[in-house]
Amino acid sequence: MHILFLTLLLTADLTPQQQSAMDHITAQSLRGHLSFIASDALEGRATPSRGLDLAAEYIAAQFRRAGLEPVGDDGYFQTATLLQREPNWEGFEMTFSAGGKTLRIEKSEAYLLPDAALNVKDADVIVADQNTTADQVKGKIVFVAGRGRLNLTGSALVLSASANLPAGPQVRDPEAGAGRAMNAINKPELAAFLKDNPGATVSIHMAAATERPVKVHNVVGLLRGSDPKLNDTYVLLTAHYDHLGTVTKGDDRIFNGANDDGSGTVSVVEIASALGALKERPKRSILFMTFFGEERGLVGSRYYGRHPIEPLEKTIADLNLEQVGRTDASDGPQIGTASITGFDFSELPGILAEGGKIAGVRVYKNEEASDAYFGRSDNQALADVGIPAHTLCVAFDYPDYHKVSDHWEKVDYENMAKVDRAVALALLQVASEAAPPKWNESNPKAKKYVDAAKKLHP
Repeated sequence: MHILFLTLLLTADLTPQQQSAMDHITAQSLRGHLSFIASDALEGRATPSRGLDLAAEYIAAQFRRAGLEPVGDDGYFQTATLLQREPNWEGFEMTFSAGGKTLRIEKSEAYLLPDAALNVKDADVIVADQNTTADQVKGKIVFVAGRGRLNLTGSALVLSASANLPAGPQVRDPEAGAGRAMNAINKPELAAFLKDNPGATVSIHMAAATERPVKVHNVVGLLRGSDPKLNDTYVLLTAHYDHLGTVTKGDDRIFNGANDDGSGTVSVVEIASALGALKERPKRSILFMTFFGEERGLVGSRYYGRHPIEPLEKTIADLNLEQVGRTDASDGPQIGTASITGFDFSELPGILAEGGKIAGVRVYKNEEASDAYFGRSDNQALADVGIPAHTLCVAFDYPDYHKVSDHWEKVDYENMAKVDRAVALALLQVASEAAPPKWNESNPKAKKYVDAAKKLHP
């Protein structure tokens, strides 16, 4: 039904409703929003931080301007209470030893958040790589020099090499269990020391991290549907508005996060404004939401999965926007294109691809990244509860990814506006009377989501 509707649409003029949505989305408006969201004034929007709170207020103001209904527990805010965690440096000592040589780590070179006090003397260090097994790291202190997904389950402590240490606190969601705290070291010579000295040991003396409660917010607004039979069903358009905050040293110490994910955030704001201005609203209701804490492990979206504002069983789809502003992708220029994670997992990407044709955007499956990145953004939290949920992305990787140089001036605003128009058209279609998108039962990679959907709709 979706494909038939959009195929017919491709051969006809846009309806006044669709044309209005297209015209409302402009590069100039997106530039204006992002120049604030990704400005130094917001100090990298870490979860939690003053900058994150300022961003939340700005997004709420834009939802208010668009005429969205405030449906949070505090106006446009859904409030969560997390535990703010900070290192306790009193009495800190850390040294690596091998062959009579010692390498000392200063507190300015480390960021550790142990749950309990560490009093370790000459413990063996395992240097992990892609070939390291869970049995090898069980109960051991592990050092990870590079990026990549490793199986470190059962390790006593994981120390990651990092060129940039955070300057602010971390957070822990007490409802979600302890999780794994970030423990990072910025000491360039450490990797070489451990490589050249197999069998090195480490001694650590450090107090347990301090914790205190802190409130953070998902920002959410509702565009109420026009059909009395369908307006109690919901489509989500989401993005994360947090980023990495600041680092402890350097000429530029602010992770502005313009593309990751300021671009997705302002796209949600811009599309909300466009659809909020329609004279005839879509039949289903649309929930526009920006999440906190994606960079801390999908904390905000998982919180929403446990505390939905609208019933999950009435939520038919989630389209999450991530890194939609930069076109200078590491795998080549991405102009007039966008990719969907989990492209073959459900019917939703096909709807987006058809909508893209109308707006002049080729929505395609990135063969290397589509499936691999499915679980790396906030769509995962909604997919886990059975809702067809995918992330739309323009550049999966780009030169300034997770660097302080991810600035708003580097965004391709004309291209972002074109992508956002495609998203708006597809969103209107999903929010129409057509059947809700379904998971692909023939794809084994989607089986866990098919099973979750059956539990959601017994």
